[in-house]
Amino acid sequence: MYPASRNAFVGKVLVPVLNPCDQRSAIQAAHSIAGDERVLLTGFVFVPEDQSLSTAALEARQLRQTLKKLYKVKRGDKWAQVHVSHDLWGEVIDVVKSEEIDLLLLEWPCHFDALKVSVAEVLSQAPCNIAIVNQRIGPNIKNMLIPIRGGPYAELSLRIALSIRKSNRAEISSMHLFPGNITRDQDAAFTGVNRVLKNLPEIKREEVVTDDPAGAIFDAAQRYDLIVMGASARPISEVPSMGPVAERIMQESQRGVIVVKTKLPYEVNPASEEAAQTAISVLVDKWFAENTFHADEFADLKYLLTLKQKQNLTISLALPALNEEKTVGKVLRTIKNVLMRRFPLLDEIVLIDSNSTDRTRQIAQRMGVPVQIHQQILPQYGARKGKGEALWKSLYCTHGDIIIWIDTDIVNIHPRFIYGLVGPLLLRPEIDFVKGFYRRPLKVGNKMQAGSGGRVTELTARPLLNLFYPELSGMVQPLSGEYGGRRSVLEQLPFFSGYGVEIGLLIDMLDRFGLRSIAQVDLLERIHHNQPLDALGKMSFAIIQAVIRKLEGKYGQSILENINKTMKMIRYEQDRFFLEIEEIAEGERPPMIQVQEYLEKIKIKHQAS
Repeated sequence: MYPASRNAFVGKVLVPVLNPCDQRSAIQAAHSIAGDERVLLTGFVFVPEDQSLSTAALEARQLRQTLKKLYKVKRGDKWAQVHVSHDLWGEVIDVVKSEEIDLLLLEWPCHFDALKVSVAEVLSQAPCNIAIVNQRIGPNIKNMLIPIRGGPYAELSLRIALSIRKSNRAEISSMHLFPGNITRDQDAAFTGVNRVLKNLPEIKREEVVTDDPAGAIFDAAQRYDLIVMGASARPISEVPSMGPVAERIMQESQRGVIVVKTKLPYEVNPASEEAAQTAISVLVDKWFAENTFHADEFADLKYLLTLKQKQNLTISLALPALNEEKTVGKVLRTIKNVLMRRFPLLDEIVLIDSNSTDRTRQIAQRMGVPVQIHQQILPQYGARKGKGEALWKSLYCTHGDIIIWIDTDIVNIHPRFIYGLVGPLLLRPEIDFVKGFYRRPLKVGNKMQAGSGGRVTELTARPLLNLFYPELSGMVQPLSGEYGGRRSVLEQLPFFSGYGVEIGLLIDMLDRFGLRSIAQVDLLERIHHNQPLDALGKMSFAIIQAVIRKLEGKYGQSILENINKTMKMIRYEQDRFFLEIEEIAEGERPPMIQVQEYLEKIKIKHQAS
């Protein structure tokens, strides 16, 4: 579940090496995009149809020597691989397929002349993503320009620019071009890209109203080392091309130029919002690569303790519980021994009980852990059912700068469930909220089925997020009960009282603080008691309500009526089945910072310090 590579935004790159091409610009671009380890340089020698392929033996040997000089990293046998053929373009396509190449990088015009193929043929037969470069790309790329008109290749342009930024520490500027006969809001093709750019503050943004896009790009390009842009999109029925703007810039620009086209053809209108929305994936992929962690990264508790002390932070662990006498003792004992006694990463542990009828509270009290009953906290605001209510009120009961929540039904409890969540918050000050994810074995009879848990996540939560909040589509387990964040942020968020609390917090974090403020951590495996199917149905019903409520707030339009808050449950008895109505209303608490008693408590704390 942990991503194999954090930096592979573009993938594996192939640069054909042919005589008499120089191809230094293409090779330089490839290394800047993908790094040495993911660049494949492969030689190709053309032999006319009326000559034997054996006549190319000497040229092939010379080309292998050239490859050895060009390669920065030795690759075993493939560092000197040379293909001899009557059909070089067909041979290149075969190599792309056999080597599973993600990006084919060709230098214009030399590669096209040597391969005896036109730009139109390359773009129409694209076996993978294509990048065409001019001969002016150097080793020192300090700043880049991405002219964006909202077409379907904007995503690939962004990926390539972000990869070059990572390897060269170069600055990126985007330039949104739109004609004078429409307003910015009417430019539907730019909608998806604009949504992405809002979440990429490292890209400087500029808007230009012009009916001469090539002229505008030329004027702006003088300030940049490199221009990265998409080819002109064409309906599938038309012959593809770079387009007049890209062709002119490729031919005339004195700066480095990269023109890109994705592998798949587009049957939609290339100027439609549907095409532009594909750019969202670059944001999600980038976030997933950079903000997905593994608990093992934070296993050095001495180092975490040092980070905590340097930042002068306090950390609270709040444990929501309801009838967990079988597991709560082991959970508390494990955490206290490691994270309070041996390594004092936690400053306090508080059990937030929801009026358990078993021995949950007594076990915690006997172990010296403070216990609060959530129905008795802030009683003047009433007492609602649900875990979300306990989490909201835990903000009032705890004092830490960072608050971590984990469930108390974890059978295989381990300190990683806490330090894995704390780690990103101590390591990266821009991260404000961290979610855990894990494999959840499902017990069927006497057997455990690995990875079969999380049914509501896969059947309800993730489909809803993909539909309405695609920026959150990279969340592995948006409903996990193990998460936490900075008090300064959490106190600004409303809390659903029931099952909708997790997805509600995620959506509000995205809307208010942006995707970069969220991280997720692989906590390995979590074993707990799985819920019966009817309970999962109620959970899904509440989660759907929560998402709709957020959409109502976003678009200012009411969708749900009171009648929608009840669910007809199907009940079975030995000789019959019947319907039973159950109210599952997801109430929402206001941000804690708006509660007067909380404000007074904060004021007293500040005065004391």
